[in-house]
Amino acid sequence: MEKIALGSDHAGFKLKEHIKKYLLSLKYEVIDFGTDSEDPVDYPYFIIKAAEHVSVKEADFGIVFGGSGNGEAMAANKVKGIRCALCWNDETARLAREHNNSNMISIGERLINNEDAARIVGVWLNSKFDGGRHLKRVELISEYEKTGKI
Repeated sequence: MEKIALGSDHAGFKLKEHIKKYLLSLKYEVIDFGTDSEDPVDYPYFIIKAAEHVSVKEADFGIVFGGSGNGEAMAANKVKGIRCALCWNDETARLAREHNNSNMISIGERLINNEDAARIVGVWLNSKFDGGRHLKRVELISEYEKTGKI
């Protein structure tokens, strides 16, 4: 059973809860790093915990949520080995996996309704990395992360 790490800020809390139910209905194991309400919080605490679990392979994938999803993607991408894509439609989700081999996505609750978000998550989880010409590009990102050079 694949494990999905979730994290959100207060502005993404409701969407996180909706997607958690969706993932559980699909029989994914969900690891929820919070937040647990709409009370204001500093999102890096929750997002980085989720990303760290993906980075060390304690979760297969991660999904993070915020108002826009921008800050959450930025925070997740600070964790070594994470490629978190901000997704707002089916195409961005599909390409995030097929071209960039993303292991996390970020979604903005203020920009995407529950039904569209569930569909985006489904598209992303069911897409596969194409490799080929994209592999070298992903490897260049990893090389820079390791050495600071490409």
